[in-house]
Amino acid sequence: MQIPFLDLKAHHAPLRDELNAAIQEVVDANAFAGGPFVTRFEESFAAYCGARACIGVGNGTDALWMALLGLGIGRGDEVITVPSTFMATAEAITYSGATPVFVDIDERTYNMDPALVERAITPRTKAIIPVHLFGQSADMDPILAIAKAHGLYVVEDACQAHGAEYKGRKAGTLGDAGCFSFYPGKNLGAFGEAGAVVTNRDDLKEKIQMFRDHGQAKKYFHRYIGWNGRMDGIQGAVLKVKLKHLDRSNAARRALAQQYGRELQAVKAVTLPVEATYAKHVYHIYAVRVANRDQVLAAMAAKGVSCGIHYPVPVHLQEAYSGLGLVRGAFPVAEACADTFLSLPMFPELTPAQVSAVTQALVEVLAATPAGR
Repeated sequence: MQIPFLDLKAHHAPLRDELNAAIQEVVDANAFAGGPFVTRFEESFAAYCGARACIGVGNGTDALWMALLGLGIGRGDEVITVPSTFMATAEAITYSGATPVFVDIDERTYNMDPALVERAITPRTKAIIPVHLFGQSADMDPILAIAKAHGLYVVEDACQAHGAEYKGRKAGTLGDAGCFSFYPGKNLGAFGEAGAVVTNRDDLKEKIQMFRDHGQAKKYFHRYIGWNGRMDGIQGAVLKVKLKHLDRSNAARRALAQQYGRELQAVKAVTLPVEATYAKHVYHIYAVRVANRDQVLAAMAAKGVSCGIHYPVPVHLQEAYSGLGLVRGAFPVAEACADTFLSLPMFPELTPAQVSAVTQALVEVLAATPAGR
């Protein structure tokens, strides 16, 4: 049985007529860059998240970058985040003019360890970016308390956490801003690149609206030096259609994750993901930890099961950030996870039979793989 890591064709097939009609409406209106279809999605997504405002932008990296710019983060500032994330989190900090300062992650949740944040604060620290990795919210209460005590902004990287919750509140709505990516493979995915910032701050909303449109307060009147970071009309229309199905899709992911957990709980060679008591995990990625990960990955592929790795090199060990002078051993939990993470197939249309085939293949591969890292 061939089992893909992700199957967007199966995901879109039942929505094809509705999606085609939405795209045709954009074509008929010739509203391709920003415009009413983006506005309608912004209103719908803000309401879904429980936020006052949503600002659609070109991608998730734009969302992070413009949120920082809107909060006044710039040259000479520091922003605390984690090394166990996609590169865009750190890139946004760098392109705002600030310096990323990393803290290690919690070994159970794979998110920012709040106990390590305060010691990383310096007089130059201006913000904290917790990353809701793989679809589970970071432990926000202690992070928010530290930020309040030190007068720091909190920007949530919710790019993998569409519909995830922290103590009943949607991820992305607890800090000053929440940033989302709608890359096609995400829980809520566009038909190309798209992103958004959600916020309850009117001042931040207005600034980001201008930054994404060349800094314009109105056409040809530029209050700031901005950027071309608008969301496309087609992406807004597609996302509005798919948003209606997000909760159903997330429920399917959670059911599949529970099945993985049941079938693998007795396998001592596998470390399963943990859903924190405060969280509602939406399993954008279902990452287990195994020894000899690369060998296991290749053996799973040989059995017809496509797996992934998120992410093999922590940000602080990337060549692009070698100038920070950080070496292996600086963040041992993030480094150990990077060496052992194996992402199993996860998408809403995955069948129980396919999950069982994945777990059976993994058990067979691990039995044939020498122990050790």
